[in-house]
Amino acid sequence: MTTSEPGFALPSGFDPLAEHGRVLESVLTALERVEAQLTEALAFDDEFSQTATRHLAAAGGKRVRPVLTVLASLLGDPGLASGEVGEVDPEVRQAAVVMELTHLATLYHDDVMDEAPVRRGAPAAHRLWGNAQAILAGDLIFARASQLMAELGPRPVRVQAETFERLVQGQLWETRGPAEGQDPLEHYYRVLGGKTGSLISAAGVLGAFLGGADETVVQVMADYGERVGMAFQLADDLIDLTSTAEELGKTPGTDLRERVPTLSVLLVARAAEGEGPEAEEARRVLDLVEGPLDTDRQLADAVAALTAHPAFAEAGAVTRGWVSDAKAALAPLPDSVVKEALEAFADYVVARTA
Repeated sequence: MTTSEPGFALPSGFDPLAEHGRVLESVLTALERVEAQLTEALAFDDEFSQTATRHLAAAGGKRVRPVLTVLASLLGDPGLASGEVGEVDPEVRQAAVVMELTHLATLYHDDVMDEAPVRRGAPAAHRLWGNAQAILAGDLIFARASQLMAELGPRPVRVQAETFERLVQGQLWETRGPAEGQDPLEHYYRVLGGKTGSLISAAGVLGAFLGGADETVVQVMADYGERVGMAFQLADDLIDLTSTAEELGKTPGTDLRERVPTLSVLLVARAAEGEGPEAEEARRVLDLVEGPLDTDRQLADAVAALTAHPAFAEAGAVTRGWVSDAKAALAPLPDSVVKEALEAFADYVVARTA
């Protein structure tokens, strides 16, 4: 980890920033302040409201969206070419807080819908206070995020509103499943774009816009963020199958147990439609994945079979392809330490273990 003070750490792999002290200092200082502002944003007069809304924020997290917001903002800094960037603008920090608040709010709702027992190593909010209060806590976070975004002007408000629409639609599509005759893989990518790509794209857009970058750069960050978001969620699906409970903060294979479609499973299902030994093996794996997963042994057997199947390696290759596409989207940007850091950021989303 690269750190400034104990309060915030950047993920490993951000070597470009480590070699440019002034840029690194600007990023870390901004993220330290974002972390403090995140806590301040969830201050309520009502004790329960504050306890419930701060529950997941206090449990930690990767803060991917704030990191991207801050990095993108530096693309508009006039001192970037010389490495003498200034302090990150307060409006950028506020947008970074809004991005993380929005993400946190979706987790409260997701955990209720998925009946997830644990999130970030802590009991899920609905397990502590019930479904209704967990949903309302998420709504309260959305409300506070909207208040903060309203202070940033019409375009940020529009970006937030459009992103919120895509988030909800993504969840709705996932809940309903593919329409009759729709390709399950096409449907899956559409869900990921709505649930994850939209918010990470918004983080890049808002950072670049509020940082003073021109419209070409803003659009580059929209495309880059969308692709990074796809890679991030695809990597999450793989990590759910390969990491330990301690690394994940939840039980490995949770997606399988909750019957959440993932790329590996969809690729196995596609392979099972054919004929011959390979299709037969795919059907054997699919029987384990789609069979009872009530016991830890049943789940472990399904995870082992799925990760050993070629579809798992294929899903990894697809994930890395999205990373390559994300880095390619940065091509119009002039060379700079921030461009290098954004490339490293894309690599990080698939190199992480949890």
